[in-house]
Amino acid sequence: MQLRYFADPLCSWCYGFGPELAKLLASQPQHTLALVMGGLRPFNREPMTTAFRTMLREHWVHVATASGLPFSETALARAGFVYDTEPACRAVVTARQLFPAQASPMMKSLQLAFYRDGRDATDPGVLADIAAENGYDRATFLAAMESDAMRAATRADFAATQTLGVSGFPTVAAARGEELYLVTSGYVTHDVLEYRLVEIERLTGA
Repeated sequence: MQLRYFADPLCSWCYGFGPELAKLLASQPQHTLALVMGGLRPFNREPMTTAFRTMLREHWVHVATASGLPFSETALARAGFVYDTEPACRAVVTARQLFPAQASPMMKSLQLAFYRDGRDATDPGVLADIAAENGYDRATFLAAMESDAMRAATRADFAATQTLGVSGFPTVAAARGEELYLVTSGYVTHDVLEYRLVEIERLTGA
């Protein structure tokens, strides 16, 4: 069964959910994963306000508590930081286009770079550096990521997500033919994912 993962690299709950999804895929390798970028806050142009920073900090504390993953507050402390998630989404779409097998590791690296290491994952140069760390040629990746084709492909991911009515991340759906079955909308642990997949397989006669 193909699992479609609607996510955003700069979504803190997606960051927290990543290890749980990885555990599921390790225990059930018969399932394939397709990444679809949802666009949490794409094309934002406004610098963070104090209220927004406080809201994010509260979310990050909740995610850290649930997942045990590390968080750096460097992004929250960066003066004038604009929390635009489109460039990071476009980096994953570019990775998927250039070398599909590396798309998931690229997204994980982006999440670690932003949340754990405090790197600016809205900056194209930083995104290209992270791609190079994942085996891509930096110049080739940067040129592709900045192209009109990758901008359009990223918008297409956002549109597909909206058409399906997906409004929260992480969301995972199981594809059986033309049908999609919701596995989760929101953070859950891997055992819950496994249980829900079993239920879907039972209901669909798989």
